[in-house]
Amino acid sequence: MTVDDVSDHGLWFRVESGSAASAVRRAAERLGGQLGIGDARTANLAIVAAELTSNLVKHARDGVLLLRPVRRGGRAGVELVAIDSGPGMADLTVSFRDGHSTTGTLGIGLGAIMRQADWFDGYSRSGRGTVLAVQVWPKGAAPAQSWAGALTRPLTGEPVSGDGYAVRVAEGRHQVLVCDGLGHGPLAASATDAALAAFRAAPAESPAAVVQYLHRAMSHTRGAALAVAELDGQARLLRYAGLGNIAASVLAEGDRRRGLVSLPGIAGHQRPVVREYEYPFPAGASLVMHSDGVVDRWQLDDYPGLSVRAPLVLAATVLRDAGLRRDDACVLAARAPW
Repeated sequence: MTVDDVSDHGLWFRVESGSAASAVRRAAERLGGQLGIGDARTANLAIVAAELTSNLVKHARDGVLLLRPVRRGGRAGVELVAIDSGPGMADLTVSFRDGHSTTGTLGIGLGAIMRQADWFDGYSRSGRGTVLAVQVWPKGAAPAQSWAGALTRPLTGEPVSGDGYAVRVAEGRHQVLVCDGLGHGPLAASATDAALAAFRAAPAESPAAVVQYLHRAMSHTRGAALAVAELDGQARLLRYAGLGNIAASVLAEGDRRRGLVSLPGIAGHQRPVVREYEYPFPAGASLVMHSDGVVDRWQLDDYPGLSVRAPLVLAATVLRDAGLRRDDACVLAARAPW
């Protein structure tokens, strides 16, 4: 069994001034040192952090940045996700070229990010804002990109989020979990942490069987809403089992967003009814799952070109435009890994 793309919750920064940019750069340097990515790569990371935050200060509205470790295949790197609500860029590819500037500067910021990072992706639309996701790994250690990506954000004023996610490949089964611990704060986070630990240790069985396993493992907690999905490349199917208010949709080219069925219930309490459903999941399809801290009124048609961006960028865009500040929020996106 492998656990793929297990990211810590990380730190969210509101980037409105140069002082915030300095704080992000220092935090990135500390994290790079803690993860042992090496002095040279830590220096590259500092450049990436400085350029991302500088762009948010100079050009963006409501700019925020997530800094966190990202772990995959026994290796660790640093991930930064910069999110803003405008003004956006008409052509992100052009903006990454050195010399392109909208403010009279040298125009080397986005190009510098591209050169220093091991991986980057983004999405931007005029008037709607920009999402940029960047990873910096130790020299020679950058692994292949994940088929799933997710973010969590705590309720404003809370130090921890009661929402969480996990991704794994268990005996060839590509499975994901989204969990929403009841309430907010440390007790909700504790329930979710128990679910994530149990998911990683669960037998390589169907989503319904995994949900039953999680239910039994969470009996000592306050409980949670949760859902497990499995992407089956051989059968071109998605299998799904959910309890409570986790929303999920399949996005396939030429089709409208198709909602998936979660049943009423609380994992860890009483004896819930668990059923598994199957849905077509062709090549190129995407899965989006989220907690009730995200409203379910977004439409992919409003974001031309987003469906081919990295799952993390898709998840971050949905969180930006549909996430609620008065609740914990989690969004996970996964792409057919075949």
